[in-house]
Formats: sequence, structure tokens, C-alpha cells
Amino acid sequence: MTDDPYVRVRGAREHNLQNVDVAVPRDSLVVFTGVSGSGKSSLAFGTIYAEAQRRYFESVAPYARRLIQQVGAPTVEEITGLPPAVALQQSRGTPSSRSTVGTVTTLSNSLRMLFSRAGEYPTGAGRLDSDAFSPNTAAGACPECSGLGTVYEVTEQTLVPDPSLSIRDGAVAAWPGAWHGKNLRDILTELGHDIDRPWRELPADERDWILFTDETPEVTVHPVRGPGQIQRDYTGRFQGARAYVMHTLANTKSPTLRRRVLQYVQTNPCPVCGGSRLRPESLAVTVAGRSIAELTALPMTDLVPVLLSVSLPEVGAGIVADLVGRIQVLVDLGLGYLGLNRTTPTLSPGELQRLRIATQLRSGLFGVVYVLDEPSAGLHPADTEQLLTVLDQLTAAGNSLFVIEHDMALARRADWIVDVGPHAGVHGGRVLYSGPVAGLSDVEESVTRLFLAPRAPVARPRREPVRWLTLSGVSRHNLRDVEVRFPLGVLTAVTGVSGSGKSTLVSQVLAEVLSGESDVRAEGVDAVDRLVRVDQKPIGRTPRSNLATYTGLFDAVRTLFAGTDEARARGWTAGRFSFNVAEGRCPTCQGEGAVTVELLFLPGTYAPCPTCHGARYNAETLEVTVDGKTIAEVLDLTVEAAQEFFAGVPAAARSLRALQEVGLGYLRLGQPATELSGGEAQRVKLASELQRARRGHTVYLLDEPTSGLHPADVEVLMRQLQSLVDAGNTVVLVEHDMDVVADADWVLDLGPGGGDAGGQIVAAGTPEQVAASGSVTARFLAPRAPTFG
Repeated sequence: MTDDPYVRVRGAREHNLQNVDVAVPRDSLVVFTGVSGSGKSSLAFGTIYAEAQRRYFESVAPYARRLIQQVGAPTVEEITGLPPAVALQQSRGTPSSRSTVGTVTTLSNSLRMLFSRAGEYPTGAGRLDSDAFSPNTAAGACPECSGLGTVYEVTEQTLVPDPSLSIRDGAVAAWPGAWHGKNLRDILTELGHDIDRPWRELPADERDWILFTDETPEVTVHPVRGPGQIQRDYTGRFQGARAYVMHTLANTKSPTLRRRVLQYVQTNPCPVCGGSRLRPESLAVTVAGRSIAELTALPMTDLVPVLLSVSLPEVGAGIVADLVGRIQVLVDLGLGYLGLNRTTPTLSPGELQRLRIATQLRSGLFGVVYVLDEPSAGLHPADTEQLLTVLDQLTAAGNSLFVIEHDMALARRADWIVDVGPHAGVHGGRVLYSGPVAGLSDVEESVTRLFLAPRAPVARPRREPVRWLTLSGVSRHNLRDVEVRFPLGVLTAVTGVSGSGKSTLVSQVLAEVLSGESDVRAEGVDAVDRLVRVDQKPIGRTPRSNLATYTGLFDAVRTLFAGTDEARARGWTAGRFSFNVAEGRCPTCQGEGAVTVELLFLPGTYAPCPTCHGARYNAETLEVTVDGKTIAEVLDLTVEAAQEFFAGVPAAARSLRALQEVGLGYLRLGQPATELSGGEAQRVKLASELQRARRGHTVYLLDEPTSGLHPADVEVLMRQLQSLVDAGNTVVLVEHDMDVVADADWVLDLGPGGGDAGGQIVAAGTPEQVAASGSVTARFLAPRAPTFG
């Protein structure tokens, strides 16, 4: 069997897989297809990659073996012919502002080494270690801004936006709300300050102390409580408004709290480093006459000729050769417009994915299985062509590529296709076909086969705008003094190659204009009553947050259980059935259903709770049932199965119907937020919006809503978005799927390129008009956009 060219899987039963047997060729580009939730990720990642990972851990140390037993192995009888595997999944975490293109690709390490070993130092200056050129180390970070490049400044105007208010009425807006804010006001009263006098009438020295003091006096507070409340003195410690804001910014882990206090500060470039993030002695070292901050600010396409133009000693020349070779891979992937100092929070998932692929391409590994999660997600068709070239290079280097993919253009290019289905959840989990791409067209049960061959465009009449929203003088990132008109009452698709400025225009500028947070000149805003942003950010960051809690469905579930005879006899309310309440939840995992497993030298992970085995509740709570099911078993139902179970509960039925309508019938009610893809999270948010009563004209903004969706799921999603427009609303999409763009009423095409080569409106009009414009997008839109006679 040593010369068997296949990875053979036998008896795979992970998640919804139904005892799957499949053979997949090595040294090939293999694409796994199927509708969302069909089981393709369970096969590629949950089974094949997980088994490769398990074998690796078993080979390294008993310590790792013990931990891997806690995490669990894939449910499969046997896998043969499996080489070592590397996974490249879509990142779903929250990237740090300290993470950049340079750190993700490790190009920053090489550039720092170049400056350390071959840089031009000022006369008399000692040679610096490479760490001195990193803003993320104590040796290199600017001492004033701690390597962030910006400083937060507070003024009386930022802390007290309305000086006509008294302290009691909330003049010091930057202070926290609820009990903490009242505590600070009570302390001021004990210190003799008048909290009922308008702020502007207080003496200047008194205002200055309240806002900017670093003193933290302790006083005994004699609070005035309402009737029936306990009157109890306590010791309180005062904290000035500036000290509170700066302490919160430095220490909070809550994105919500951080966003709140950022309203009360001015963010300015650091006065010491000018935003470069580095110490003066680090900035004094140059290569080609430029500091490392100046080189990392250049687009990579401009950085290469600068590096090649300088004459360096042998050690420097070797580093430059390596840098240029690695940068060229990124340029080939269409990322040359990025600078190494570009922070990762400003990158799209597609850009991040390509950066990581490029890093692997230069690793020189041979005989490895790369398992990729939708590498074309978030890519313009022109960028997908570049991606295919790089994937071909990985297979040519002697590796195997197992790719989960919804882009049919990439699927057509595969050597082999594995189609999983036919539908999602319990209606999927079977391998319908495994073989050369052409053979899939004969499998009638396959949904994918309907989309594999290019389909003829279908003519559809376009809606006419009811009004126009015009933005003038838009300048941000690569958008420079742009004027743009958005039609209202229609569905608009915003297109363009990666980095052309689409997300900046829609998700930042347009969103801020409609929410009243921008000074961009705008006409027509008065026609909009409400803004809804439906993004791909996670609906929660821990297993405690799930589908049922986010949609509000969990309230109906808990109320149903609290209304049973058994629950009433025990005196239990709906609160007992919340896994966030100590009385009802499992004491071991605190209601999370999973426990955190810390892996020394490796990233931590979650493992099923050893006490409740994922049920989240204690044994007593699980004694109460509805129609024979415990609350844990109800949370384990799929949306589709739950529709029948909750048919007589209107509040639950409405939420479930909305989830089913956006194609999420395969998800479990209690599915943790950490397990949802960005596309699934976005559709959960859309479903929550669909079940709300709609009033007035609403503008819906969606950034790449079809990312991660099978073409069949895209059709389901588009029906819902079109129904929102039919109801008199406006939908604006940032989109790369040309079938979706062809189905829009209006198209705004940005370009002509990415980065500094983009930022312009190169075409605007109906899909037919943009298809005839000659832009980069036009080449891919033309075959999909019908021509009306």
C-alpha cells in the first residue's frame, strides 16, 4: 500500500457525516464542495486535518498526548496514506492593531535584521539589535506612545461635551454609568462640591481638579437612598475623569467599553515619534537613505526597487535577496499595494488569507497536505486568477491541496472534486461524488452540479431610484476627494478589485454619514429613517453566546420550560433555565458546556465539560422536560427540527422562520458563537433583523454577504435582500460575486487598481452599463449581465 496515491478515509462520522468512505488523491488540487452545513468542513478539517494533527501530537511528547486526549480525536475508523498537514483557515478572531502585514508574513523580521546588520548608523552610534527596530518590544518602542504611534489626549471639551448640565445630570459624560458613576458623584458631594450647579458656573480650579487630578482621596459616603432601600455608609475612592478614561483604555478587555471611552479623547499622532512608533535612535539608522518606518510605509511594489538599488555588504545582500523573493509572491497574489506597516484590523479576511498562503509558499515544504478554508473568499474574480496561479505553484512543489470552496471558477480548475450533501445538517453528510470534475454533472442528487457549468444570464427589469444620496469630498485611505451618488429604494452592488476602497466607502464613510458621525458633505440623508449594518463580526466570543441567545429565541425556550407543572411545583422561574445563572447551570463549566484547556507552548483550546458533557446544566435542571426533551436536548435541535417542536409557540416560530429563510436551518439552537463562520454570523444578524417590525425607510449595509456561501445559499440570501427592497428599503452590498452584481439594480465600480492605484469611481450605472465600461470588473460581469433589447 506504500505506492497507493490516495488518502483513504473509512467510517468517518464526525458531526453530521454518515459513516463516510472516500478516497482523495495526493499531489493534486482537490476541491470539497457542497451547500453550507453539508459536512464538507467536517470531512476536510474535522476528520482529515484533525487526524493528521492528532498523529503529530502523538509523535512529540507524552505531555502533548495527554492534552490531545482531552481535546478528543476525530470520529473515524481509519485513514491511510495521510501525510503531515497544514491548515489555513479563515481567521475569525479580533486582530490587534500591533499586528501588521509585516508581522503576519514575518517580512518585518528580515527587514529588522537588515537594518541591524547592514544599516547606516550615525557617527559614534553603537550597533543595535534587531529588536530595537520593532515597535512591539521595549528596546524599540517609542517611550511616549509605547509603540502605538498615537497618543490619547483629553480636554475639558472632550470630557464635558455639554457644560450646561450639572454633574448630577451627567455633565462629566466620560465617567461610567450605573453605580460607579453615582459613586463618584456621591464622593464629590462628601468632598463639598456642588453637583447640582451647571458645570460652566463652577470655578475653573474646581473643574480642573475634578477632571484632571491624579489624587485618589478616600471618603466615607453617606448615600441618600429611596424609600425601602438600605441606608448604609461605605468608603469610596475618587478618580478624576482623565484618570478613569486613560486607565480604561490601557486595561479594558471589553471592545464596547473601549469604544465608549474613545468618544471622550482626541487621538493624535505621537509628538515624539511622529506616528512611526519607534525610538529616535532606531529611526536614525537608514538603508538606502530611509529609516525602517519610511520603508515599511511604502507599497511593496515600491519597496522592491528601493531595496535593489542599494549596494550592501554580503550579509545585507543575502537578506535583501530573501526579502525580494518573498515580497514577489505577495505581488503575484495581487497584494503589492499593501505596505508592511498596514495593520491587520484594516485588512479583509481575503487579504489576510492570501498573506498566510504566501508565507507557506516560501516555506519550501514538500509532501505536505495543505487544507484551505475558502481561499477565494473576499476576492474579486481578477484576484482569484492570481490565487489559482499560486495554488498551482504549491502543487507543483510536490504538495497536496485540499480546498473547501464555493467559487465555481476555482472548482472547475480542480484536478478532483468531492461533493458532500445533498443538503445541510441531518439531510447531508454523504459523499455524493468523488472524482474528476467532469463526472459531477451526471450526479442528479448534487446541488453543486447545477452551478458548475456557467449559466446563461436571466434578464430582470431594474428598479428606479426613489431619491439619491450624494456624498461629496470623500477623502479617506485611498479615496481622494471622491463624489459618489447612492440611489435609494434599490439594491446597489459596490464592486472593484481587492484594496480599491469599497469597504472604506461603504462600511466606514457611508455608515458614518447615515449614523450622523461624519462631517462629509451629504445630500439626501433626510430620506433615510434608519441604518442597519449587517457585518461578519462574531455574534459572541465565547461558547456562552449562541444562536438562541443572540436571536432572543432563548427567552421563549426558558419561558416554555418554566411553565411546566414540574418547574412550577419546584418554584422555578425562567431564570432557572439560563446557563448564566448559578442555580441551574453546571458548576464545573459554569454553563459554557466546555472547559478551557491550556496547552503549554501551544494555543489554548476548548474541550467538552467532563461533568455535563456539553449539556451546560446541572442534573436537577435536566429533570424538567417538555414533550420528553430536556432543555439541553432542545438546544441541540437544528433550526429545521425546532420549527416542528415550537409550532405552537408564536414567539419562537417567528425567530426560527427567519433563520430558515436565510438558509440556516442546519444550525443547532445552542451552537456556540465560536463555531460560526463569518458568513453564518452575518446571516444570523440578518435573520434577527428580518423578524423585527419595520418602520420608515431603512438602509441596509452588508460587506461581502455571500462570502463563504454555496451558490444555492446565495440564491436564498438574495431572495431575502430583494424582499427588503421590495418593501421600500435600500440595500447596499460590497460584493465580488458577479451573479449577485448582475442581479443588482445599480452598480458602483471602484478602481482601477488596489491601494494608491484605486480609490476612484471608474463606472456607475446598471449592471449592463458597467459591463460595457471596460473596467477590470466589466470583463467578469459581461458574461453574466443580460443585454436588454
